[in-house]
Amino acid sequence: MSPVEDPALERTAELLAGSRRGVAFTGAGISAESGIPVFRGEGGLWTTMDPYRVASIAQFRKDPGAYWRYSLENRRTGAEPNPAHRALKALEDAGIIHAVITQNTDGLHQKAGSGDVIELHGSSSRVVCFDCAGEFSREEIDRINRAQTPPPCPGCGGTYLKPTVVLFGESLPLQALCRAEVEAESADLMLVVGSSLQVYPAAGIPEKALEQGASLCIVNAEATPLDARARAVVTGKAGEILPQIAIRAAALRGAVRG
Repeated sequence: MSPVEDPALERTAELLAGSRRGVAFTGAGISAESGIPVFRGEGGLWTTMDPYRVASIAQFRKDPGAYWRYSLENRRTGAEPNPAHRALKALEDAGIIHAVITQNTDGLHQKAGSGDVIELHGSSSRVVCFDCAGEFSREEIDRINRAQTPPPCPGCGGTYLKPTVVLFGESLPLQALCRAEVEAESADLMLVVGSSLQVYPAAGIPEKALEQGASLCIVNAEATPLDARARAVVTGKAGEILPQIAIRAAALRGAVRG
C-alpha cells in the first residue's frame, strides 16, 4: 500500500484539516533523514552504548573530556531540514499547526522556517561555561575542541564547557516546559512525529493533550506506548509520509473554508 492509499494517513489529514488548534510534537525520528542518528529504536545510538557514559550531568562533571571526545567522533554538522520539517512549515502556513514542541536540539525546525518552536531538551547551537557563565557559539567551541580536548573556555580558560542541551540528570528548561504544557492544554489535536514517547517528562506532553480531550495522531517508524490511544497511527518514514499528509490536509482545509 502506498502512503497516499493508507487509510490512517487520510484520517490524519482529515483530523488536521478539521482541527481548531493543532500542535506538533517531534523527536529524533524526524531528523533521521537529515543524517542525524536516532537515540532509541532500531540502530539507535543508545542501543550500542551506555548513554550515561557521555550524556549524563554527573559524568560530565567528573570528566567533561569524555563528552567532548565523543563529540569529535560523532557530532553531525551541516544537516539540513528534510521534507518532514518542511511539511510542518507547510501545515503552519495553512493555519493548521500553531506550534512545534520538540525533543530535538538540532535547530532544523527553525531552519525550515517554523515560527514557534519550543525546545524541551535545549539547543546544541550554544555552549555555556560552568566556571564563568560565559556563553559561546558551538561552532567556536568545536574549532577549539579539534585542537584541544576538552576545549578550554575562551573567556576564563576553564574546562567545564557544556552545550546548552539537557543531559541525563538535568531538569528540562522550566520556561520551555511550561510553554509546552500550555500548548498541550490548548490544543485540540496533537501530531506526534518521530518520537518513541519513552523519554519523560517530555513524553508527558502528548499525554497531557489527551487528558484535555485533544485528538492524537502519530507518525513514527516504530510502535509507541500511546498508539492505542491515538485516533490515527501512520507507520513509516516521516519524510515520506508527512508531506503527503500536509498536502491533503491543506487541500481539505481549503475546501472547508471555500
